[in-house]
Parts: sequence; structure tokens; C-alpha cells
Amino acid sequence: MGKREIPSSVKRGYLDALLFNIGAIIIGLLISAMMILFLKQSPITVFSTALGRIFSDKYTLGEVLVKATPLVFTSLAFAFTYKANLFNIGAQGQFYAGCISAVSISLALGGKVPTALLIVIVLVASFLSGALVGALIGIAKAKFGANEFLVSMMSTYVVQAVMDFLLRTVLRETKAEYIQTDPIVREAFLPGIVPGTRIHLGTLIAILSAIAIWVLLYKTSLGFRIRAVGRNSDASEHSGINSKLIFVVAFLISGGLAGMAGLTEINGVQHMLLQNFNSSIGSFGIGIAILANGHPIGIIFSSILFGFLNVIGTTMGRIPGLNIPASIIDLIQGIVMTSVIISYFIRESVGRRREKRMLKSGEVEA
Repeated sequence: MGKREIPSSVKRGYLDALLFNIGAIIIGLLISAMMILFLKQSPITVFSTALGRIFSDKYTLGEVLVKATPLVFTSLAFAFTYKANLFNIGAQGQFYAGCISAVSISLALGGKVPTALLIVIVLVASFLSGALVGALIGIAKAKFGANEFLVSMMSTYVVQAVMDFLLRTVLRETKAEYIQTDPIVREAFLPGIVPGTRIHLGTLIAILSAIAIWVLLYKTSLGFRIRAVGRNSDASEHSGINSKLIFVVAFLISGGLAGMAGLTEINGVQHMLLQNFNSSIGSFGIGIAILANGHPIGIIFSSILFGFLNVIGTTMGRIPGLNIPASIIDLIQGIVMTSVIISYFIRESVGRRREKRMLKSGEVEA
């Protein structure tokens, strides 16, 4: 059998996604540069100085991967359910669920069990915590026909309220001065993998997770069923696929992925849990998944891009004499993300118009 040729419509879709996303990023950066003009600073000077500092310092360059690591998980969480034509807007809450488990187990078992075993336990617990929240959303969708968009979004507030309650009670630090936990012991830290930086084992876990999700979606029968339900749930039902079960499974795995981000942040970077911790990681995951067109491998590179934007914003704010506010970080990321999301809808509109023209002209795709 010869190698199956990719249809020209699919190739055109990939090319559209690439061109529109590159254009969106460029436009977002240009708008960000205009914002710097309002600060009476030269965008060229600010960006070139920041880039020079990043690429000349190993530690700062390593921060790109550190910032990208949790974003890989929350992006995968959104992309995974999207393949089943579902919308998981609650990755933030599932992330918090993973954080709660990670810090609780690390505080309880840190220094009492070997580091390798503790990391495995925390990894599994973080996944299961996020998966539990995700599965409940899936059950609400499958059993009651609930709108998963709204249920997943509201679940974030519930989990955040639970986290705040725990931070004010059983998990509160010993002196009870701040709304946070005690630091976890060093034996519970994720091991560093690049000397001279904060890059830790969680980065490798994130990359391997993205590869594993790609294999699951495109090389297994479960992945085929998930994608089939996403294309047409009614037709899938007639072919023997239980779409309601797929709803639950998709949200379970999606929630687990977001929960694993809790491990990377608690055990890899922060080493404690704070109130309103990383409050935008879920929303950024949505934009990154859209930028990557929902592809697990593309998510790795899109997350690195957003990690780079975060680091360049931080670096700008630390350049002496320029007085660039710290909010430039959120400004750059927000503008680029908004540009990417707008480009997605424009791309979809262009694609629909092209299909209509092809149907009218009677063209047949190869």
C-alpha cells in the first residue's frame, strides 16, 4: 500500500493556521510596541536591551522553560476536550485542585519518604485531583445535558473557595500571619535538570505528557473515538461509540492534565501555596491551545513562546532607568493572546467562505 496523501484542503488548513498565527503574533507585538511609546520610551531600545539580557544570561533564558511548563498542561487540558467538541474553561480550578494535593502531600510526607517515591505520589495525586473535578463536569454534561462551558467555568470558583478555606484553616502557615502554607521541605522539590537555572524535572514531564497525548489522540482507538465524537456525536452513537462516556473520559483526562500543572508549580517553583496563586494560568492555556491549533506537539512550542513573552516583560521591567511598569508582562501576553483569538475567528470565517465558493464552483478536493 502506498503512503496516503494528505488532502489539499487539510494542507491549506495547516498553511492558514500557520500564516494567521504568525500574523497575529506580529500584530500583537507591534501593538505592544506602541504601548511602550506611550511611556515615552523607544520600543526598539527596550526590546533589544531586554533580548540582549535574556540571551546573555543562562538563568534568565532558563526561565522561559520554567514559565512555559505549567502552560503546557493547561493548554493540553483545553485542547484535549476540544477534540471531542467540548470546552473545558475550568483548567484554573483543576490546577488549583492539583496544587492543593501537591502541597498537602508534600507537607505531610516530605522528608519521611524517598524523594523519588514522593514525587510519584504527588504526581498521581495531582492528576487525580484535577481529574476528579474534570470528571464531575463530564458527568454533568453526559447525565444532565449541562452546558460544560458554564459548569467548567463555575467550577473554578468552587475550587478556589475551597482552596481559600483550607489556606485560612488547616493548611495555613504555622505563624498564621499570611494566607499561605508553610514551605515544603527540600526533599519534596522537583530535581533541577539544567545547572545554573530553575529548569526542573517538571519541564521534562510536561514535554513527555504532550507527546503521550498526541499518541493517545492519533494512535489509539480511544483517541479515534474522542475525535469521532468531536466531529459528529450523533453519527458516532449510530456507529456504536458511547458519546456520553467519551464526555466523561475526555473531561477526566483533561482535568488530570491541568492538575499536573499544580505539581510543577508547587514542587518545582513556588514550594508553597499562596492565595490567588497563578490566577491567569487557565485563561492563558486557552489562547495557547488556539495558537497551536489544538495540536499537542504544537502546544509545546506555543507555550515556550508565551513563556518567552513573560520573561521579556519581566526583563523590561527590570531595566534600570526606563521605568517600565511590571504590568507590561500581562499587557504583552494579553495583547498577543487577543490577537491570536481574533485571528482564529477570522481564519474560520475565511475557511467557511472558501468552502462555499468551492461548493458553488463544483470543485472536488483531492
